[in-house]
Amino acid sequence: MLASLSIRNFVLIDRLDLEFGEGLCVLTGETGAGKSILLDALGLAIGARADASFVRAGADDGERAAITASFDLPAGHRILVRLAENDIEPPADGEPLVLRRTLTADGRSRAYINDQPVSIGTLRAIGESLVEIEGQFASHGLLDPANHRASLDAFGGLAGLLAETRTAWDDMRAAESALAEARSEIERISEEGDYLRHVHAELAAIDPQPGEDTELAEARTVMMNGEKIIEAIEQGLAVLSGRDGIQNRLSRAMRALERANEQSAGHLKDSLEALDRTINEAANAGDLLNEALRGIDQDPGRLEQLEERLFALRALARKHNTDVDSLAELMQGFARKIERLDGAGRDIAHLEEQAANARKTYKSRADALSAARREAAAELDGQIADELPHLRLDKARFTTVVATDDDGAGGRDGLDQVRFEVATNPGQPPGPVNKVASGGELARLLLALKVSLSRANRIETLVFDEVDSGVGGATAAAVAERLYRLAESAQVLVVTHSPQVAARGITHFRVQKNVSSERGADSTVTAISALSQEERREEIARMLAGATVTEEARAAADSLIAEVGR
Repeated sequence: MLASLSIRNFVLIDRLDLEFGEGLCVLTGETGAGKSILLDALGLAIGARADASFVRAGADDGERAAITASFDLPAGHRILVRLAENDIEPPADGEPLVLRRTLTADGRSRAYINDQPVSIGTLRAIGESLVEIEGQFASHGLLDPANHRASLDAFGGLAGLLAETRTAWDDMRAAESALAEARSEIERISEEGDYLRHVHAELAAIDPQPGEDTELAEARTVMMNGEKIIEAIEQGLAVLSGRDGIQNRLSRAMRALERANEQSAGHLKDSLEALDRTINEAANAGDLLNEALRGIDQDPGRLEQLEERLFALRALARKHNTDVDSLAELMQGFARKIERLDGAGRDIAHLEEQAANARKTYKSRADALSAARREAAAELDGQIADELPHLRLDKARFTTVVATDDDGAGGRDGLDQVRFEVATNPGQPPGPVNKVASGGELARLLLALKVSLSRANRIETLVFDEVDSGVGGATAAAVAERLYRLAESAQVLVVTHSPQVAARGITHFRVQKNVSSERGADSTVTAISALSQEERREEIARMLAGATVTEEARAAADSLIAEVGR
């Protein structure tokens, strides 16, 4: 709920700090005292359009109009999700949510939430989730047809059906998107089908293997240098195992040293072991050289075949602007496209079936939602019809129009457009609420709507501007009673000229104009003050009597206050 409102340099207000409580809060004052200024200030704080004329005349150069609205939020309030979605730091536990707006004399405006700069659009989205201002000049809330469907859904308790419809819509769109993408892909592949098959056949004929380029290049190098390699190997073998090679020399040395070792009492043992290892390594080197010699292919035909394949692979890689090692993956990619093309009919049929089933499911959910909306509309119309006579609108006829999309295209919220219409006189065709009703009628119609929708209301603070305009007596009492009833489930602020409404208020503010000379010159300022019980009695008496408050008026005020138990 709205906890406090601070106003600086706004129209006729120099400096003002107000604190609000729960239930019904009334603002009274003589005509022209500036009651609407408070609503303008609150509207600015929640994102309404700014106007340079809002900056108080006579404010010092550089001074700004500034409006700060603080809201107390219960734990887990839904607005916390909206804050997170906009990357706004939430208030700490026990701290208020603070919306602030500043305005300079040249019309520049800035917005803040918890002292974090935000766009005006973000401020409006958050603010209008906390406060709803209803009245003949309101531009949002129930006067905005864009809100009518959500209001009806909340009234009818249709959140479950709405969620199912939205899920079905999302599933349908996903299925239709998958089908469209598949058709587009198949169409694209089909246009190059012959090319795909030709290239795949060309690649398959060679059947490139990963790493083959390196293997073939190495084998070609070996074969091209075969004679030199063989000559070097044979020279190595001659040194190792020839008649006078290393192995024979080492063997002779080994025998001589063995005899000497026996004569030296084993002092040559380590030397003999090392020499034995050297002989074994020399023999192993010879075996490896012989194996390498046997592995050298000197067949000229084989070299020709190898070069032919290597050059063919490299030519194919250049043709496809890639490297040889990527040809195998390229071939597999073409194979997958051909497989996709060959199975297109089956795949498309499957996706068409999925899309058709999704459309059928959506239509079923949306039809159920439409039926529930028509039921809820009839119930809402009945409740408002019961309210209207008490508000001196017994000739008015309220209708909730649920217009269902004939072609069944619909949207995420179903097939329906919802709008609230009214005919204020018999024989008059119904039309939009804000186009047909006069100012006073409009305020009372909105009150009737709010009372009927109160069980589904998700806005904690409701503001009514002169909802009692043009009524008195029993009708004013009925308006007061309904405002009080509405205030049982929400914080209600009402600007009123009705003593019956004022008597129902839990908190009572008086708005009045004063002449101030604080800045060296006389200027008119609007002041708003919370009234004590005695001051409240006197204000209600003034509302009853006019300029001169009589004892009879005070007695009548006492009677009104006593009647409602305040």
